[in-house]
Amino acid sequence: QVQLVESGGGLVQAGGSLRLSCVASGITFSRSAMAWYRRAPGKQRELVARIPSLGNTMYADSVKGRFTISRDNAKNTVYLQMNSLKPEDTAVYYCNSWASPYDYWGQGTQVTVSS
Repeated sequence: QVQLVESGGGLVQAGGSLRLSCVASGITFSRSAMAWYRRAPGKQRELVARIPSLGNTMYADSVKGRFTISRDNAKNTVYLQMNSLKPEDTAVYYCNSWASPYDYWGQGTQVTVSS
């Protein structure tokens, strides 16, 4: 059974930091591309950052220079370090694992940034 379990969300003031974690089980983590998405109230889900099994990371323009995605294959965990948070970063953040043809999602963790 595949599980992606996110943690680390919460309430933070603008300018603050949070670190999200996603622990995966039931997948071959080291061969999976991992990503963080978010869905803000009233908006569509958007890709925040992606880290492939090999290769370069990518970021949405809105988070470049503020967010960092990383992975620890020994721990089957992907992280999202979020610095200089803004109110517009408020959203539910979802962990995603992709290894064709499989695509898995976590349940999401709420991030709220107050102004």
